[in-house]
Amino acid sequence: MGTKHAAPGKSFRTGISLIELFRMFPDDATAEAFFAEERWPGGPECPYCDSDNVQSGAAHKTMPYRCRTCRKRFSVKTGTVMEASNVGCQKWAIAAFLLTTSLKGVSSMKLHRDLNVSQKTAWFMAHRIREAWLGEQGLFEGPVEADETYIGGLEKNKHSRDKLRAGRGPVGKTPVVGVKDRETGKVAAQVVDVVSGATLVPFVTDRTETDAVVYTDEHRGYRALPRVHETVIHSVGEYVDGQAHTNGIESFWSMLKRGYHGTYHQMSPKHLDRYVTEFAGRHNDRPLDTIDQLRGLVQGMVGKRLRYSDLTS
Repeated sequence: MGTKHAAPGKSFRTGISLIELFRMFPDDATAEAFFAEERWPGGPECPYCDSDNVQSGAAHKTMPYRCRTCRKRFSVKTGTVMEASNVGCQKWAIAAFLLTTSLKGVSSMKLHRDLNVSQKTAWFMAHRIREAWLGEQGLFEGPVEADETYIGGLEKNKHSRDKLRAGRGPVGKTPVVGVKDRETGKVAAQVVDVVSGATLVPFVTDRTETDAVVYTDEHRGYRALPRVHETVIHSVGEYVDGQAHTNGIESFWSMLKRGYHGTYHQMSPKHLDRYVTEFAGRHNDRPLDTIDQLRGLVQGMVGKRLRYSDLTS
């Protein structure tokens, strides 16, 4: 399944073209079957009581499964981020593909046009799919790069009544801290309230093995790290000192900011952590074949629920 082409970038992966995508999912039924196979490879199980004594193909418009144990009806969407959605499985599969394969993300306006749904529905779908990338990952063994960045618009571009201070820098922006494991290439990132030892040290230690070597810039917040710790001093123009550099995590920040400026144009502080999760999850899955990326995303949808009120309250 999929096509492999000789090309720059991750050309060793087997991708899926749009032509192949629509052959895979020509309608809701085929997409629903894909979701069901990935969720229940051994056959359907009740999301309420975990029983496998399930009747399939029940005569119900939206709930084709019925549990013979607890007698509740359910669908492949029940107990996932898609629960209670009126959007068909084909559109969910296409949306998952677009968010998975678009390195700089997909705006809700583009999803709205591509899926023929309202912009409000597209925005909600995208946030629900981002939930699928949330999950525990193992501790990074290192070497590990740790760094922080700031996300937000330039003060000079804001209306005068909204400006906090003219010029560049972190004023008015939201801090994000991240780590990258050089061995695996995986990243973890998270929005923080402030950039200080109280936030940086727990973030790094909670995601790295105790014997991992950690490379950072000279920010004083890293000084208390209980790890083998080396720094580069950016303030004097030092960016590489032997093995000490943060070029890898800074490359991830660059992609996140390209998505901010080129695709989303704005990421509200309220939802910024969701976008950070999206970019980290997509980065970590990128070495996989596209079909395996989709399978992982579908499996990540299970056991999670996001209501519209959770996003807007």
